[in-house]
Amino acid sequence: MCGIVGYIGRRDAVPVLLEGLRSLEYRGYDSAGLAVIHRNRLQVTKTAGRVQDLRDRVGDRTRAASTSTRATSTSTRATSAGATIGIGHTRWATHGEPNDVNAHPHTDAEGRIAVVHNGIIENAEQLRDALTGRGVKLVSDTDTEALAHMIAAEATDGTSLEDAVRRVLRHVEGTYGLVVLDIRHPNELVVARNGSPIVLGIGESEMFVASDVAALVRYTKQVVYLDDAEVATVHAADYRTAALDERDRRGAGKAPATKEPTTVEAEAGDYELGSYEDYMRKEIHEQPEALRRALRGRLDERFATAKLGGINLDARQLRSIRQVKFLGCGSAYYAGQMGAVLIEELARIPSDAEPASEFRYRNPVVDPDTLYVAVSQSGETLDTLMAVQELRRKGGQVIGTVNVVGSAIGRECGHGVFLHAGPEIAVASTKALTNMAATFAMLALLLGRVRDLSAASGQRIVAGLRVLPGQIEQILAAEEEIAEIARRFAAAEHMFFIGRVRGWPVAREGAQKLKEVSYVHAEAYQAAELKHGPLALINSSMPSVVVVPADDLLSKNISTIEQIKARGGPVIAVTSADLPAGLADAVIGVPRGEPELDPLLLNVPLQMLAYHVASKLGRDIDKPRNLAKSVTVE
Repeated sequence: MCGIVGYIGRRDAVPVLLEGLRSLEYRGYDSAGLAVIHRNRLQVTKTAGRVQDLRDRVGDRTRAASTSTRATSTSTRATSAGATIGIGHTRWATHGEPNDVNAHPHTDAEGRIAVVHNGIIENAEQLRDALTGRGVKLVSDTDTEALAHMIAAEATDGTSLEDAVRRVLRHVEGTYGLVVLDIRHPNELVVARNGSPIVLGIGESEMFVASDVAALVRYTKQVVYLDDAEVATVHAADYRTAALDERDRRGAGKAPATKEPTTVEAEAGDYELGSYEDYMRKEIHEQPEALRRALRGRLDERFATAKLGGINLDARQLRSIRQVKFLGCGSAYYAGQMGAVLIEELARIPSDAEPASEFRYRNPVVDPDTLYVAVSQSGETLDTLMAVQELRRKGGQVIGTVNVVGSAIGRECGHGVFLHAGPEIAVASTKALTNMAATFAMLALLLGRVRDLSAASGQRIVAGLRVLPGQIEQILAAEEEIAEIARRFAAAEHMFFIGRVRGWPVAREGAQKLKEVSYVHAEAYQAAELKHGPLALINSSMPSVVVVPADDLLSKNISTIEQIKARGGPVIAVTSADLPAGLADAVIGVPRGEPELDPLLLNVPLQMLAYHVASKLGRDIDKPRNLAKSVTVE
């Protein structure tokens, strides 16, 4: 959560920081702030609200300083203008309500040190108590402010800023991605990472720091990803990375090894809205091309299978897998449920999905013959990352499925499958989820073909995957019809989402989408469970969205719809089947494909339904309240 940006070089730092924060606002948008060093002074501007509010406040101060300059007939530039080093932050609150005081950056009492921080300091209360016991006056409710005071106390004469940061972090428990600015060291930034992403951008006599490459790609394609327990000192012309406890890593007489940069493939335009009004709608419409990228080079017609070289398992190792378990959070978890159904159907291997946040806390039994699949769009989801680390400690076989090259989960797993969805900015995941489900379909095909899935069945699935992008384009072409249905039911305060077997994870994901972007209360139920309690809530003001694949359970799903209608409940049917006329109050049809792949198609209309309900209700679709895109805290 939260967005970090830092700059050191020859440019005016403020526009770079503001533009970087705008690019990262999807990571947190409760408050924002920046700090720069100008004329040997630390100048801090911060505010509750959005990055635009910060931009306005910076502009107001600039105009006020310009007026003062003209009045006094001096050559002094506006506040912060001309500063060539600075840090910025856009926040998703974890400690203290969103307000001007709690916004980052945080400073020490003298206004010498400024810190921006992502993550949670778990022993913050002890650190804050120790500071107040020494007479330090804390002005915010945050965990981060303690770091600024502690670093200032350590960064005395003769101690480098990096060493001061090292000493402080030895006392810190929890997660952090942080950048430190010090007026006594006006030509460097010190950054550190543990559990929260930090990436350096390498420019021409300038350097950038960010929590996501989205803030960097307009300036450079050369980046360095910090690993956990790493620290870096950054100057305009160079940088140095090292382990937080460098002595342990280096050994006697060994020089520190600075990491080499890698090249990112993303373009600045990938992070822009273009002709769309919201990122969520843009990313819904990008799904056909994103899916084509995910499938490209991975389907093998000759042997009727899939090629997923990144998982680094040969046929013998694949055959030794006795169970598959998907671990993810939120939409990634529901995508994992779709994958579990696919693997059981195609490969006949017991499979299930579990929230990664629960997995590591229940002392799981780790089976060496189980393939664990860690799923995360950002590759930085903390609960999933910690589950991966728990698996590795216990000797589990785990692969990653991520959408960000160089992300923590990808590096921790060592091998896996890249999603190729392209940058996803909207908090509500759409194209990344579709690519997750398609990737799991390919994994199911691969596992099935080394077992008992026939070549003919394999060819059928390969052909079905090939046509999926075009079928999704057909669904997107009917957007206005779906939007009209959304407008008809947007006044509902509650909705049920109903599914069975293949349709069950689709229903869960559909309810999630509606809740997070429209704030309409939605619950998902397995169709057979409806009559074991939830049916009591059905009435004329409780619409039910029923997911109806064209499979051998069609008659069962029709029966469920009839039960709802008999109790006066409105029904929206999302289906690849031909339903009896008049059965549902509204029908959203999708093209008929291979039955096993129906979830990938049935999910897309639910994305658009949620989007257009939220639009009708006037919600801030890309930035839903209380949420952020990359969840790097527990």
